[in-house]
Amino acid sequence: MVSKKITLLGCAVLLTTSFGCPATTGVAMRADGSPGAQECPEKARLAMNYLRMFVGESAWVQLDANQTRARPITLYDGNIESVLEENLGLLEAPARLYGRVWTSGPQVVIRYYAAQPMNGGEQVPICAVARLGLGQLRKRPESKPGTAILDSPRAGVYIVNEFR
Repeated sequence: MVSKKITLLGCAVLLTTSFGCPATTGVAMRADGSPGAQECPEKARLAMNYLRMFVGESAWVQLDANQTRARPITLYDGNIESVLEENLGLLEAPARLYGRVWTSGPQVVIRYYAAQPMNGGEQVPICAVARLGLGQLRKRPESKPGTAILDSPRAGVYIVNEFR
């Protein structure tokens, strides 16, 4: 337990002086309106390595901190705050995940760029995506432009080394 806290503290101290939210603007858009490829910043890859968050690691997340356990939920284009329900590497649940939502394509795309431990410490840069099998991040047909109505308030969050 102490070593986890020391690792988190060390990672936070290392990144605090140089961490800034990675730019989510300027992401190339595909023809269907979904975001294109984007590199994971070196600082995020370093932080994830320290926190033992390796590519493919996953946990459950409440997609919108303001709509926990609601069914259905409505997501909007732009920033999102999610709640981590399970530990992810050394990042202990609950924790906040901050990212961006795109609703223009056939299904919602959610990319996470930062994590905020709830037990103290600074925000940590990460690269993660929300995924849910069987097309369950597909928008309902009644979704209006700029929004996505989803049946499930939860999804898996997966660590990635780049956004595709």
